[in-house]
Amino acid sequence: MKKFNLFNEVIVVNKSDLQNIIAKGEEFGIDINGNIINNSSYSQKDIYIFKSCADADVELVKSFGNKYQLVEDAQRVLIKAAGNWQALIEINTPNASYDDTSADGVGEFEDKGLEEIGWNAVDFNVYYRSLVEVLEQKCEGTVLCIEQDEPYQFSGLGFIADYKVAYDVLFKYAQERIIDAMKNNEDYKRETLNSDELKVLEFFKL
Repeated sequence: MKKFNLFNEVIVVNKSDLQNIIAKGEEFGIDINGNIINNSSYSQKDIYIFKSCADADVELVKSFGNKYQLVEDAQRVLIKAAGNWQALIEINTPNASYDDTSADGVGEFEDKGLEEIGWNAVDFNVYYRSLVEVLEQKCEGTVLCIEQDEPYQFSGLGFIADYKVAYDVLFKYAQERIIDAMKNNEDYKRETLNSDELKVLEFFKL
């Protein structure tokens, strides 16, 4: 998965198209690729850096409010959106595959199949954090985030491109972790497992 770090990214929007939709006075969205989306065309696949109404009565660089930084030239408007991160969490969470914006980390997956893997794997100490790391390393998709190194800060929403591929990747990973635990940890020998743990083995076809 690719990180789209709002601290670093500048979203480029066509100036004429933006002026035209602002003039209508209607809500619209701008996605991370700079596409302007009419409110009647919103999609669950879109990842937004703006979703509201801009103020047509002030100059363009101020029309989005003080949470955005805008620079314009003859044909383009360049937008930095990190300052509006808290609002973007609310806007994008309904479409996200998982939410990694709180100090508690990821607690569930939006997709039922992935959530079944996470819910079962935890009985063998395979936690959501490791599952998310595997997804981000091996699967296609986008992590919309704010991340900086000093002082370290991270907050993000994950958007998985293909849930079937993600399911297969996570299932194999969790399965291998459980096999390893059963081989190397006395607490997970098959003969010592409780009924819930045996159901987990059945789920992972072990």
